[in-house]
Amino acid sequence: MTLRQREEEREKRDFSPFACLSSESRGRSREEEPCDIRTCFLRDRDRIIHSKSFRRLKHKTQVFISPEGDHYRTRMTHTLEVSGIARTIARALSLNEGLCEAIAMGHDLGHTPFGHGGERELAALSDGRFSHNLQSVRVAEKIERGGKGLNLTYEVLDGIAHHSGEREPSTLEGKVVALADRIAYINHDIDDACRAGVMHESDIPREYKDILGHRHSKRINALVLDTISASEGKNEIVMSEEVHNAMMGLRKFMFERVYRADYALRQEEKVRGMIAKLFEYYSRDIDRLPDEYRDIAERDGTEIAVCDYIACMTDRYALNVYSELFLPICWNIQ
Repeated sequence: MTLRQREEEREKRDFSPFACLSSESRGRSREEEPCDIRTCFLRDRDRIIHSKSFRRLKHKTQVFISPEGDHYRTRMTHTLEVSGIARTIARALSLNEGLCEAIAMGHDLGHTPFGHGGERELAALSDGRFSHNLQSVRVAEKIERGGKGLNLTYEVLDGIAHHSGEREPSTLEGKVVALADRIAYINHDIDDACRAGVMHESDIPREYKDILGHRHSKRINALVLDTISASEGKNEIVMSEEVHNAMMGLRKFMFERVYRADYALRQEEKVRGMIAKLFEYYSRDIDRLPDEYRDIAERDGTEIAVCDYIACMTDRYALNVYSELFLPICWNIQ
């Protein structure tokens, strides 16, 4: 028996009856020989971690655009926090940690530069067809490895596609990641906003702090423990009404105070203008795109190829390209 088979037997023996078993995965779009060491979901996790799109997350905005300081979150640190929270919940509920980790690592692969401002502009330019959820799936399936894709399992792709939005993932593990994503970003965005001086801990309404806690770690702990307690023994991932309402109230407060504040909207306006200019420039002539994206344009159309190229940019690369294309260069005349 291989190490993978031993792990699959352990899953059958120890996991919740509601867990997604690696041995019962719906498989990949292209069949492959199983790994002797890793389950299919752990193999997916490793493919994502070793991908170029994952490495680019370290230079993509979470909330604050190009912040001055080493301790603000990026898409990568956000991804790692989501993974940690999801694995803690999965372990407590005897769900598949490997599946949770793979979904978490891949859930933001397709996120644009400059956070949701960049996403909103690409959505507007594509008549609402662009979303970071579906783009993350597209990156994994159509863009990575020179267009061959990572060939991930159905369950991982499903969890990535539905980690936010109206449609829920088909597995409990996917639902755990969706909730972990919300727990992570609400709380670490508070931490970053306080660090930036946009708000102070004392600004958080008392009604939410009294339920969730008065410190960053206390709030995450309260949300995780409540999820575990409310979901134990059930074929669903839920919170108690009191804690869920407090979390959603805190989220609403963050939208009003940080995400949609005047300062944030002014920065988003600049970002969206820059994305629009880049989109227009590359849409006029696909020969301006790198070779791999010209191939996409011929196969899927210019609009999709340009969205792919811009969405894959890091913040600093987008700024450099924009500067090179649209800002004058000062002459050094001697």
